[in-house]
Amino acid sequence: MTTPTSDIDESSVRISGKSELVEFLEAGSKPAAEWRVGTEHEKFGFLRDGLRPLPYDGEASVLSILEGLRDRFGWQPIEEGGHLIGLKKDGASVSLEPGGQFELSGAPLETMHETCNEVGQHLKEVRQIADPLGVAFLGLGASPLWSLSETPVMPKGRYKIMMEYMDKVGRLGRQMMFRTCTVQSNLDFSSEADMVKKFRVALALQPLGTALFANSPFMEGRPNGFLSYRSQIWTDTDPDRTGMLPFVFEDGFGFERYVDYALDVPMYFVRRGGKYLDASGLSFRDFMDGKLPILPGEKPAMDDFADHLSTIFPEVRLKQFLEMRGSDAGPWSRLCAFSAFWTGLLYCSDSIDAAWDMVKDWSAAEREALRQSVRTLGLKAPIPGGRTLQDMAKDVLELSRAGLKRRAKLSVSGDDETGYLSELDLIAQTGITPAERLLERYYGKWACDVRPVFVEEAY
Repeated sequence: MTTPTSDIDESSVRISGKSELVEFLEAGSKPAAEWRVGTEHEKFGFLRDGLRPLPYDGEASVLSILEGLRDRFGWQPIEEGGHLIGLKKDGASVSLEPGGQFELSGAPLETMHETCNEVGQHLKEVRQIADPLGVAFLGLGASPLWSLSETPVMPKGRYKIMMEYMDKVGRLGRQMMFRTCTVQSNLDFSSEADMVKKFRVALALQPLGTALFANSPFMEGRPNGFLSYRSQIWTDTDPDRTGMLPFVFEDGFGFERYVDYALDVPMYFVRRGGKYLDASGLSFRDFMDGKLPILPGEKPAMDDFADHLSTIFPEVRLKQFLEMRGSDAGPWSRLCAFSAFWTGLLYCSDSIDAAWDMVKDWSAAEREALRQSVRTLGLKAPIPGGRTLQDMAKDVLELSRAGLKRRAKLSVSGDDETGYLSELDLIAQTGITPAERLLERYYGKWACDVRPVFVEEAY
C-alpha cells in the first residue's frame, strides 16, 4: 500500500462535488507516447540464523535495512510518529507492509529493460546491506513457515485500524496483511474508452496471471492445499473492496461508475495531524456531505480520496492508472516477466483487441469460476469453450510477445523486450506452475522439509 508523504491540513483544498472525483481519475489519461510502466513487488525478510522473521528494530532488522539504504545509497527517509517507515528516490519508493514485507514501488519507466534494471539494482542494494547482518529476503506469494503470532507488526498507524476492521468482514484479512507478497504492474491509458478496454481485458485475464505466477503452496511449514494461497486469501478478506468487479463489464462503465463504486466502499481511516483517525466502516459519501461523525462539518481533500482509493483491493484497481494485482511474488526473472506480460498485452492495440475477442463472451459467473479454480488447479483450470487455461496461456503469451515486438524498445545490446517472457513460455508449454515445481522439490529432494525454500528462493 502506498505510503503518503504529505499531510492533509486546513490549507488543503476541499472537494465540492463528485464531478471533481471523476475529473481526478480522468486526469490520468495521457497519449501513448507518454505511457510508462511501474513495477511493484513485495518480499519477506528473514534472519538466516534460525529462519526467523525480520523484526522492525534491532541490530538485524527492517529498520537497519532502511537505514542502510538511506545512508549508503542516498534514499530519502519517510517517517511516521518518529519511526522510519519508508524511503523515496528518483520516483521510486520503498515501503513496509504490515508484517514487515519489504516493498519496492518502482518509478514509471519507459521500457522493460529499465524496469528490470531498476528491480535488479534495488535487490543488489538490499543484499549489500542485508548480507553482513545475516539477513536475506524471500520471493514467495505467502509466508511458508511462520505463524501469524510469530509475524512482527510494523509501527504504522493505519495497520491497527485495518487489523481490527478485518476481523469484522472476513476470515483471512489478517493473513492477507501479514503473510502475503505480490507483484504488481501499473499501466497507463489514453482516454476513458481506452481505460475501459484495458480494465475489462485485464480483469478477465487476472486468473491467468494468478496461474502463471502461482507461487504460494506452503504455510506454517507444510503444503496448504493451494498453488496460490495468496489468491485464496483474497477470496475471504473483505467482499466490499475485493474481487472481479462485474460492473466493469456493464454498458456505460467509465470513470464515474468507478467513482460510485469507490464511494460505496467503507472507509478505513482519515489522516489528520500526522495521525490516522479510525474511520473504519464509515461512508465516504457522508464525508463528501460533511457528515463524517469523526470530523463533523469537514469535507474531504483530494488526498483523502486518493487515500481511500488505495484501500480498495479488487483484482485490477483504478487510480490515475490501472494496477494489475492478481499474482504472487517470485524471483527477479518473474518480476521482470510480470510487467512484460501485461505491457505487451495492453499497450498494443492489435494484441488487446485479440485478447478481448477471447474473453468478451464470458459471463460474470464464468470469470468468477475461473478465479476460484486457478488457486488449486493452476493452468489445468477449465475455461469457457471446453479448453484449459494452459491452452489460453499459450495464445495470450503470443499476443503479449507480438505487442512487445511491435513496441520495438531495444536494450543497449539491441535486444527487444520479448526475452522477458521466456520463463512464462516454459510454464505455459509444460502447464506446470512455479508452485508445482516447489511441491515437486518438497516431496522429492527436500524430503518434506520446507526450510530449503529459504535458500533456493532467496533473492
